[in-house]
Amino acid sequence: MRKAVLIPDSFKGTLSSTQIIRIMKERILAHYPDCQIISIPVADGGEGSVDAFLSASGGEKIWLRTRGPWNQEIGSFFGMPPDRTAVIEMAASAGLPLVQGRKDPSKTSTYGVGELILAAAEAGAKRIVLGLGGSCTNDAGCGAAAACGVTFTDENGKSFIPVGETLDRICHIDISTMNEKVKSIPITAICDIDNPFYGPNGAAAVFGPQKGADSNMVMLLDAKMKKLAAVIEKELGVKVQEIPGSGAAGGMGGGMKAFFSARMQMGIETILEVTGFDDLARGADMIFTGEGKIDTQSLQGKAVIGVARRAKKMGIPVVAIVGDIGDDISRVYDEGVSGIFSINRVAVPYEKARERAQSDISLTMDNLLRFMENMKV
Repeated sequence: MRKAVLIPDSFKGTLSSTQIIRIMKERILAHYPDCQIISIPVADGGEGSVDAFLSASGGEKIWLRTRGPWNQEIGSFFGMPPDRTAVIEMAASAGLPLVQGRKDPSKTSTYGVGELILAAAEAGAKRIVLGLGGSCTNDAGCGAAAACGVTFTDENGKSFIPVGETLDRICHIDISTMNEKVKSIPITAICDIDNPFYGPNGAAAVFGPQKGADSNMVMLLDAKMKKLAAVIEKELGVKVQEIPGSGAAGGMGGGMKAFFSARMQMGIETILEVTGFDDLARGADMIFTGEGKIDTQSLQGKAVIGVARRAKKMGIPVVAIVGDIGDDISRVYDEGVSGIFSINRVAVPYEKARERAQSDISLTMDNLLRFMENMKV
């Protein structure tokens, strides 16, 4: 094996993509010391996405002061790769850890995320990739839009910055007042879920509780999101409820589409595009990918399938190293996966399996590579 590409997703709650790559690389070089290894960490839009993109494509992390979810001043950042595609993770200014024990999605704001977008535009970004993940908010991205100049007014014509509990006060939305530099920059929003804006599977119902909303607050937030959806349709002509993923990050998926005309895209597709995966993988003998569990949901276009579809066109075999293997996954082979290998070596509960994940991945890779050596791959 002369060249290998490593592009695994994280094993959620167990190991990051970067950690898995380190283990894979170590074992490959033990068996193939002269192998050229291309490492591409996978980011899902949440915390760590900027580091993952910069690790794959180079560039710098730019630090600045923004408002946090409670309107407090905080240190935040965005990434700027050499091609001037600014990478922002909304968790950097509106992430759950920033609420400091004060979870309340009815009052927290994405205003700081808008300040990051504005700063990236001012810094000369040619394009913005925004990760929607890990948020503590439910303001449908209105705070971010306001920071970039969008005007929200109530029934009396008074402008204000909406939060979750005041979304129903919005009567008029003027996007013509948006900052001109932001207007001119194409934005891609990374979103790996397809939840709608409101309803039983919407932003408030599904994600509100983990952000601190009790059952009453969930009902109130959901009703306000529904009303906002009607205003957005009337004012901007965008039917956010019909957009898959519009409920991501407290409705910011819908807000990015409605206010910024952002393109919604699966995380893996964005990574493959931004890092120039096709060029990096060209001439590879093998691609190693993986995720915590491969199942029918993987077929929607998560990391393994996204990679396999590209690799299939290039005629490169793909090995998936995973935690669990679900039922009825035979279709993944049609998508370009050559083989799937679970790291679960013994039957133990998940909590026990987590503790041994690093050694289990290492041993699984070692066994596979020994087989490849004997087969003269």
